[in-house]
Amino acid sequence: MKKNNHKINLLPIVEDILELDPMMRFAAIIDLKGNISEAIMKEGKTSLKSQKEEEHFCKQVAIRRKIRKQFDRSLGSVNYVHIERQKVTQIVVYPKHRTVYVTMEPNMDITRKLEIIDNIKKKTSNL
Repeated sequence: MKKNNHKINLLPIVEDILELDPMMRFAAIIDLKGNISEAIMKEGKTSLKSQKEEEHFCKQVAIRRKIRKQFDRSLGSVNYVHIERQKVTQIVVYPKHRTVYVTMEPNMDITRKLEIIDNIKKKTSNL
């Protein structure tokens, strides 16, 4: 990973995340304001949301992060957020200065999902 003018090239990170498992669908790195810094839909997959809905969802992810932060002192910081929906699994990981949002197929084994979360945390720990 290289830094050019203090900017990290996020594309290789997002590509690495999508390559973690064939059942991965989408990966995005979001700034703390909810703007998408880098995002990729896995080849052969179709989005379940429009681009406008995806952008709105990412803004909401940033808002929810701020809300959860209010409870860090009493409950400890958030390790990750895992949402199971009928059509998709959504995972949100909170590195220090960015947010990582990924989706994957819902019928993946929970043990495998936890392995993927651990790998995402390792790949994004410096963000």
